[in-house]
Amino acid sequence: MTMTLAAKSHDQPDDVRRFDHGSVAVVNVAGVSVGRVVFEPGWRWSEHVRPLAGTASCEVAHTGYVLSGRLAIRMDDGREAVAGPGDIFVVSPGHDGWVVGAEPCVLLDWAGGAEYARREPQ
Repeated sequence: MTMTLAAKSHDQPDDVRRFDHGSVAVVNVAGVSVGRVVFEPGWRWSEHVRPLAGTASCEVAHTGYVLSGRLAIRMDDGREAVAGPGDIFVVSPGHDGWVVGAEPCVLLDWAGGAEYARREPQ
């Protein structure tokens, strides 16, 4: 068995993607990509990222942890949830999301960070 020990700071990300009212900084370490996402107040996926994605709703799966702020999510089937500081979330493709309140929402995303807000397919 090969043992791995690796660390990397989000202060020196491998990729930074900016979009209206937000950004994602992606770090790739030992085959794992983690996005540190910042959504500013007023951000909404359907308004600010849909033009980049070109889909009716977000088709990226997300697994993450909210560091600060609050994020509302509405699935295409109408179910809704709000995640806040300390919450871990798992969201399947087919959703919209938006910042709740006047504080930026900052989160880490292990599942969707590598693909989120990418302008061209890899």
